[in-house]
Amino acid sequence: MNGTDWDIEAIRKDFPILDEKIYGKPLVYLDNAATTQKPLSVLDKLEDYYRKYNSNVHRGVHLLSQEATEAYEIARRKIAHFINAKSDKEVIFTKGTTDSINLVANCFGRRFLKEGDIVLISAMEHHSNIVPWQITCEEHGGELKVIPIHENGELNMEAFDQLIDTPKLKFLSITYVSNTLGTVNPIKEIIVKAHQRNIPVLVDVAQAVQHIPLDVQDLDAEFVAFSGHKMYGPTGVGCLYGKTEWLDKLPPYQGGGDMIKEVTFAKTEYNVIPFKFEAGTPDISGAIVLGEAVDYMTKLGIENIQKWEHYLIQYAVEQLRNIPNIRFIGEAKNRAGAISFLVGKIHPFDLGELLDKQGIAVRTGHHCTQPLMDIFSIAGTVRASFALYNTKAEIDKLITGVEKAASILG
Repeated sequence: MNGTDWDIEAIRKDFPILDEKIYGKPLVYLDNAATTQKPLSVLDKLEDYYRKYNSNVHRGVHLLSQEATEAYEIARRKIAHFINAKSDKEVIFTKGTTDSINLVANCFGRRFLKEGDIVLISAMEHHSNIVPWQITCEEHGGELKVIPIHENGELNMEAFDQLIDTPKLKFLSITYVSNTLGTVNPIKEIIVKAHQRNIPVLVDVAQAVQHIPLDVQDLDAEFVAFSGHKMYGPTGVGCLYGKTEWLDKLPPYQGGGDMIKEVTFAKTEYNVIPFKFEAGTPDISGAIVLGEAVDYMTKLGIENIQKWEHYLIQYAVEQLRNIPNIRFIGEAKNRAGAISFLVGKIHPFDLGELLDKQGIAVRTGHHCTQPLMDIFSIAGTVRASFALYNTKAEIDKLITGVEKAASILG
């Protein structure tokens, strides 16, 4: 794909913050792995809910409640269709990827993890796919083991093959795309090998769902977790997909309203899925607006988004290579979303600050992957991450900005 195949100017008009008149100055936004900007249709949907049918869901017979409930459940159906779930009952609304992983770690640990059991993750995981499993293992006497990576940022699949045969391995939780390295893991191969040993799998797709077509039935993982704000939706809402048989097996994560059928002081009967895992008043507006974000991505076509972003990343890597003393952190053959790098001995924070003064927003630091930074013996990186509204011209500005900053910082 090239610039003539993607109507980038029309797309950029959908995002008010990219308008210099609104933002106040030119903005090159390359921090999309942290959060994406929001199109007008998403912003309008949020206002529409609060102006026209703000009400609680699943609990009222009055018109507003019925309208809110219908919109909320329509959003669930849209998301189920977007990821090709068998049923919308397999889609649970959560606060986001972190909340979804905590749900699975907590519930799986309480029901299935015993003394000496092992949970397997990879060396490139976000803290949200490390810490919940550490807590669960500590509480139930389990052990956390880690799949190592090669210097280029790809998983060491030979080591994985050995670890997957580890006695007492009970669960595998792994990212599809690294938020720091941009590495796209061979996730289907990993899941097949886990299933050959009857190991259930959770896949963190927070950095994949907005970049890569996702078919959960084809993927065949037991659980899939993602966040709305990384796919042009609002913050504070996300989803956990789970196979029906597994969601039925797990105990509820939290207790309260909506997750119950009947409550007495002697006993509580839990609700059916997905409501069993949705205690209390949910982020109603967030779920509805996430449905609108899915509509926006569907209209553009996830395959088209993938092609455009692949073009941008290839171009960015080619141009960055020309900068003296640049060091890429992660050079996987298959990558998406993000590029991490360092320039000479310049601290990433200093480089990031000088880029910001030029109107270029990148992320600096450890990106919530401190163990990964330890592997590379660095404190952090500069990360440029891409979205469907980014342009070749913005990458040129990034290159010029890095060169200028490097000349100042030496």
